[in-house]
Amino acid sequence: MHADKIVIFDTTLRDGEQAAGSRLGAKEKLEIAHQLARLRVDVMEVGFPISSPEDFEAVRLISEEVEGPIITGLSRAVASDIDACGNALARAKRPRIHTFIGTSPSHIAMMKKTPAQVLDMAIAAVERAKSFCDDVEFSPMDATRTELGYLCEVIEVAVASGATTINVPDTVGYAFPQEFGDLIRDIRCRVPNIGQAVISVHCHNDLGMATANTLAAVENGARQAECTINGVGERAGNAALEEVVMILRTRRDHFSVHTDIETREFSRTSRLVADMLGMTIPPNKAVVGSSAFAHSSGIHQDGVLKERMTFEIMSPEDVGLEASRIVLTARSGRHALRHRLEEMGYELSAEELDKTYSRFLLVADKKQEVFDEDLVAIVRDEIHPVPETYRLEYLHTSSGTGTVPTATVRIRIGEDGLRQEAACGDGPVDATYRAIQAAISFQVTVSDYAIRAVTGGASAMGEVTIRLEAGGEAAIGRGASTDIIEASAKAYIDGLNKLAARRK
Repeated sequence: MHADKIVIFDTTLRDGEQAAGSRLGAKEKLEIAHQLARLRVDVMEVGFPISSPEDFEAVRLISEEVEGPIITGLSRAVASDIDACGNALARAKRPRIHTFIGTSPSHIAMMKKTPAQVLDMAIAAVERAKSFCDDVEFSPMDATRTELGYLCEVIEVAVASGATTINVPDTVGYAFPQEFGDLIRDIRCRVPNIGQAVISVHCHNDLGMATANTLAAVENGARQAECTINGVGERAGNAALEEVVMILRTRRDHFSVHTDIETREFSRTSRLVADMLGMTIPPNKAVVGSSAFAHSSGIHQDGVLKERMTFEIMSPEDVGLEASRIVLTARSGRHALRHRLEEMGYELSAEELDKTYSRFLLVADKKQEVFDEDLVAIVRDEIHPVPETYRLEYLHTSSGTGTVPTATVRIRIGEDGLRQEAACGDGPVDATYRAIQAAISFQVTVSDYAIRAVTGGASAMGEVTIRLEAGGEAAIGRGASTDIIEASAKAYIDGLNKLAARRK
């Protein structure tokens, strides 16, 4: 291993799965493991084989099918654990056994052992693991609350017994960065054979310092970082893999190290893990959150549009996203609005932009975010108003199990015309469209129909977009309502008005 490379050890499938309310089966673990291989993690810890038959099977399955990374299983410093781990990893091309034992006073007391007995157990565990594979990792659990002299003694005997990686875990997220960095430096100075092993760190986020502690350890000589995707894990989770990697990449001028991670797979990996674990990624989550590359402040938007690096220190493309997102809100300025309208194909004069911007602010004051569909309506009303040839005045539908779907509509045509029609159809939307068609004087075909939720929850606002064609002309109609049938009717009428304007 090059001195300036940081080995990325992913424990999403082991420690990450311990997040409250989460549980992955062998097939789900295998799918995530394949994605972690595409992410090019160096090591993946995929389970605790002794814990359950399914976990054993997951480790065995991944060992057989996933190539590239080192495949690791976890075991306590107990013979049966280590044997289960070795058997589960038997077909792995690059196996590693990770064994651990508590070394802090509270953990030793919990096990009802003496420090000397724990020392002997560590030696025996490493030696037994070594009989299954050459690559053995040892962790003195709760290292940050272990007396330094004893911690160094345990590490020394573990290395002497054959451990190739020594992991220093901040098991309960107790340390702070300077303290943790000093601990790694002290271990390097006080353990005479530490040069024979890679120093690793495994930091928990109970006080929100997991990533900072991991980086402090790297600054002081640690060369393996143990992390999870999205920072998932026991209690408050672990150091987030995507954060550690992107910090090392973005600030290589400071750390002078690199990883082999394919960062363009971060977004895809993050979504897969969140979906599999049934979790939601916070919008403001660093690197992979939906707002990580979103700009809503007018000053920020103006700066990013002029020169991306003004307010972005990473490229969204580098983490697998297509582009930065300009979020149009009441705080957005003319520059951001003009930029988005130009992306949508609207070239407005200065006067037209002023009119559009004034209307935009009125809409933005009432909404959390102004969407493209809102901009289309604003431009249509302010710059390219469409005459309201058709107006829906009444709509009633009836449908249900064992009932023929029917719809009745009343359409005002121009100033004086009023038509009322009823029709049956294959569902209430189809019945509505048939009734509207019966009320107008020319034949229209619906060539496309799409629904999307504009807001969340059971009472979500639904938006319908349809494409209407008539006599060689086509128009896009849009309508929104909490009632999807009403939204469908509005979209049809909107499209009819556009077609009528073109026919005239």
